[in-house]
Amino acid sequence: MLRSMYAGISGMRGFQTKLDVIGNNIANVNTSGFKKGRATFQDMMSQTMSGAQAPTNIRGGINPSQVGLGSQVGTIDNIQTQGNRQTTNRALDMALEGDGMFVLGRDLDDPANIDMEASDISFSRSGNFYLDDEGFIVNPNGLYLLGEGSAANAGGDMELSGNLSRIQIPSNAASFSISADGKVNYVDENNNVQIAGQIRLASFSNPGGLQKSGSNTFQLTNNSGVFTENNDGVFNNLNDLVIPESEGSASVVSGALEMSNVDLAEEFTEMITAQRGFQANTRIITTSDEILQELVNLKR
Repeated sequence: MLRSMYAGISGMRGFQTKLDVIGNNIANVNTSGFKKGRATFQDMMSQTMSGAQAPTNIRGGINPSQVGLGSQVGTIDNIQTQGNRQTTNRALDMALEGDGMFVLGRDLDDPANIDMEASDISFSRSGNFYLDDEGFIVNPNGLYLLGEGSAANAGGDMELSGNLSRIQIPSNAASFSISADGKVNYVDENNNVQIAGQIRLASFSNPGGLQKSGSNTFQLTNNSGVFTENNDGVFNNLNDLVIPESEGSASVVSGALEMSNVDLAEEFTEMITAQRGFQANTRIITTSDEILQELVNLKR
């Protein structure tokens, strides 16, 4: 009976965690680029009442007898499926169709920041970007969108620099556009089309292993998979990143946002299941308490 009470407590604790995950999913149903969570359970160690016995000449084998001691949370997964696309017709709203993530970082033009550690880099599927007062493309928190920068050639025209950099659109640009392969073009004051840079993406072998760090961003972990060629944990060249629409990576859709991949119907169904599971475990505790009360009342 005491075992059943503690098993019920473990079940209540697990379903409480599941409800926490569901509540967070529902709260972020309209968060762009959000990836839902999923809680799974495992049984806890079982107490062996009698072990297994091998067959003999006169008797067959006997299976072990075990009593379970409850359940526990096994994993809380990040489900990295594609979210629905919402059209906004805003040039700096970008959705990714396929695998990969935008790369966000700090100022790369500072000589002290040529090599950035893994902790200096963030990744996101949320593509609502803006221009700061210097024309750099940034996310709502001011992190720079990283890619291949541009530089003027001998003729004065802009071309890709071959270096990992921030992407800047000049203040005198009449208009700009972003192509599916991540190239950012603008029209200069002479009505010539120039290139401001090319967005690069990070591709992971295990995107579910990334760690959420808030503000629609993710951080690297030891289990997120290697996306750098040399795996030295330092980002200082374009070999660490992929071009959109190449090597199986996503294409960039300008004028749209990837919305949350939360399905409300699924979440409400899971919420009902978790609620009933929680209630069933409380009933186990109540029943065990009633039996203990009967034992106490045997002698009056």
